[in-house]
Amino acid sequence: MSLLKFKKLRIETYKPGKSKLSRLKNIVKLSANESALGVSPKVKKEINRKINISKYPDSKSKSLRKNISNKFKCRFEKIICGAGSDEIIQMVCTLFLKSKDEVIVPQFSFLMYRIYAKIAGANVIYSKENNFQISVTEILKKVSKKTKIVFLANPNNPTGTYLEKKELIKLRKKLRSNILLVIDDAYVEYIRQKNYQSGLQLFKNKNNVLILRTFSKIYGLASLRIGWGYGPKNIIDAMYAIKPPFNVNSAAQIAAITALKDKNFIKKSIKHNFFWANKLKKIFENYGVQSNEINTNFLLLNFNKCKYSANYIQKKLENKGIILRGMNSYKIKNALRLTIGNVADNNKLIKILKKIFK
Repeated sequence: MSLLKFKKLRIETYKPGKSKLSRLKNIVKLSANESALGVSPKVKKEINRKINISKYPDSKSKSLRKNISNKFKCRFEKIICGAGSDEIIQMVCTLFLKSKDEVIVPQFSFLMYRIYAKIAGANVIYSKENNFQISVTEILKKVSKKTKIVFLANPNNPTGTYLEKKELIKLRKKLRSNILLVIDDAYVEYIRQKNYQSGLQLFKNKNNVLILRTFSKIYGLASLRIGWGYGPKNIIDAMYAIKPPFNVNSAAQIAAITALKDKNFIKKSIKHNFFWANKLKKIFENYGVQSNEINTNFLLLNFNKCKYSANYIQKKLENKGIILRGMNSYKIKNALRLTIGNVADNNKLIKILKKIFK
């Protein structure tokens, strides 16, 4: 009997941040860049009020797209919603890439760009970063005849650094016009730098830039898997032709509409993040641990000048039920990524750090 044959993909699969520790019950999970304050209380009310579980969701997320269009002053027909922005990345790779095409990603960047590019058969080319800072010069050096897409998150995960407005404009100007630039605005709400502008603000009307946005971070809807893409109408139309018919569930659509409208909750979340990220950054610096500026809801902690290694601290914290993200899958040595938690989580972390470093 002949065996069924299928593609053998040589890719490193995505490994989420740990969320369980076998011995312990009350876990503080600070490994996945989830929202510190959870979700707006209004969201839960609206889901209970409006959800009809037995009916299929609106396959084109029309009401949600209208709300996105109004809030961000962008065109309804150029928006597509996905089961997380991951699904938008997958659709882009399916549309644009064939075997032996090339995709450029910064060396320390969100893992799903490289994973979906490889699944589509493309070669992933890594551009060097300077001290965890994405470099436009290094990206441009890697461009070849085979380059089809450049992916970058701005601010960047897992490094927390960002490209300023003029650098992004320079990158788009210097790339060939038939190379798609994909800018992931996942952490846009957390950044306060004067020389920063989001991909959406800068390239709303470009015909060769696609913007990604998510509801998993500031809006706290990570478990509902919802994100959106904004780009040239011809690309968005082509994505609609290949997207699964009911890719975004009804609960996610209702929740996202409600979350967009609750401005006070968003303000509260931003304020909380800024206060605690600064406080935690200073505490870690006192222990000889360096980190990035506050541009996101996480800190990349570098232990090179600390008396303890990242590995040692990670194990000590896990023994007390606190999970940080190890950076091995990103190939960053002696580092951990810490998500800013809620008040109780952060205080517990501070207390345990005091004991470790006493």
